[in-house]
Amino acid sequence: MCIIKLTISFLLISFGWLSAAEPNLGIPVEPDLLLQKKGFTLGYSLQYRQAVWVAYTLTAENLQAKQVRRRDQFRADPEVKNHPVQPKDYVRSGFDKGHLAPAADMTYSFGSMSDSFFMTNISPQIPGCNRGIWKRLENQVRRWAIKEKKLYIITGPIFSEKPAVMKTAAIPVPVAFYKVILDLMPPMKMIGFIVPNQTSKRRIASFAVSVNEVERITGYDFFSQLDDELENSLEANIDIFTWK
Repeated sequence: MCIIKLTISFLLISFGWLSAAEPNLGIPVEPDLLLQKKGFTLGYSLQYRQAVWVAYTLTAENLQAKQVRRRDQFRADPEVKNHPVQPKDYVRSGFDKGHLAPAADMTYSFGSMSDSFFMTNISPQIPGCNRGIWKRLENQVRRWAIKEKKLYIITGPIFSEKPAVMKTAAIPVPVAFYKVILDLMPPMKMIGFIVPNQTSKRRIASFAVSVNEVERITGYDFFSQLDDELENSLEANIDIFTWK
């Protein structure tokens, strides 16, 4: 990936986390393209032709605001100039157009809802994953956000060393997806999930891991701008019962 030189202030603005009340949380890994959308920011990979991470803040206020109607307007992202992914690439592929930043998290404005349907926010998901365990996890995260008031979320695909590609287009297929969640309200806590890209009826809790484990598998550094001692403590520990 090409190295992008970014100032700290630009990183903060790009995440939408720049205000007197919001922390500097950093980015997991420097991407080929850093794309700011309404409601979320993503790091796009030209190699994988999809985002390798998507970051956003999920609040109870937004989830409980007047909801705009979902409109499935999948479309190529005009910010990707080199061989952008098109919705037609998924036709008869056997894969769903799986959202990374969920459309259901973006229902508080027409802009955020619309931007969630850019193909840069999409990864190929097995239908049973997208409509099953991944959907259940997204629903659970929304319940946590309403309870905790504000969560910081980073999510993305995980690839094998030599990933398979879709038969209808040269788009690598993830073997799994990760989601890491930070709650800065006392008691502060983090949790990670690694969900295989397959159908599963297992309980959500069975996919929970420490954020350290997600970092080990992906090679990324999540929430790197937190105080080192706090970051190390939160990333090493997982207590699913504090999230219940």
